[in-house]
Amino acid sequence: MHSPQIVGIGGFPNDVMLEYVLGLARGRKLLYVPTAGMEDPAWTVEWYGRLRGRADMSLLRFNPWPPRDLRSFTLEHDVVLVPGGNTANMLAVWRAHGFDRVLREAWETGVLLTGWSAGMICWFEASVTDSFGPELVGMRDGLGFLPGSACPHYDGEEQRRPVYRRLVAEEGFPAGLALDDAAAALFVGSELREIVASSPGASGYRVDPGAEEPLETRQL
Repeated sequence: MHSPQIVGIGGFPNDVMLEYVLGLARGRKLLYVPTAGMEDPAWTVEWYGRLRGRADMSLLRFNPWPPRDLRSFTLEHDVVLVPGGNTANMLAVWRAHGFDRVLREAWETGVLLTGWSAGMICWFEASVTDSFGPELVGMRDGLGFLPGSACPHYDGEEQRRPVYRRLVAEEGFPAGLALDDAAAALFVGSELREIVASSPGASGYRVDPGAEEPLETRQL
C-alpha cells in the first residue's frame, strides 16, 4: 500500500509540476473535483485535454447531486485533483455530502491528494482565503489532514505575504506554510517531505509569529 500523500501547489501547475505529481502516484487514474470553481465546464474540457496521454481522468460533480456510489467511485482512483476557486463554498458542499470523510479514507489508503490554491489550502487546519470577498482573511475550518495553516500565491498576489504574516504574528493564527505560485510541498502522512519548484526562484516558506524562513527547495 502507498503511504498517504498530499501535494499542495501554490498556483496553477505547469506541465513540469504536473509530471512531478503524477510520478508520485500509484497509478494514473485521476479524479478531477472542480467544486471550488463552480464545476466550470470550460476548465473541465481544458483538463481532459491537458491530461490526455498522461492520465485517465474522471470528473466528480456535486451539481445537481453527487454519484450514488461516491465512496467507491472516489476510492477506485489513484489521484484526486482539486483546482482553485472558493474554498469555503467547496468545503461546505463536500461536508454536506460526506465527501470530507471519503477523502480522508482515500488519503489514508494511498490515493494521492493534490491541487492548487483552494486545492492546496483545503487539506490544512487553517488558511488564508478570499472566499468571503475580495479582502483576504483567515479561515480556521479546513479539513485538518495536515497541521497548521497554509497560504498559496505567495509571490503571485501582492497582499498574500503581508496578510498571512500579520495573521500569524498579531491575530493568533496558526503558524504554517506559504508557497509561491510555481512551488509545491509534498507531505507523506502529515510530515513535510520536500519543497519543489517548477520555475527558477520559486520557493516555500515557514511562517511563524514574527519570522519567515525560506525552505530548502528542489528545482524540478
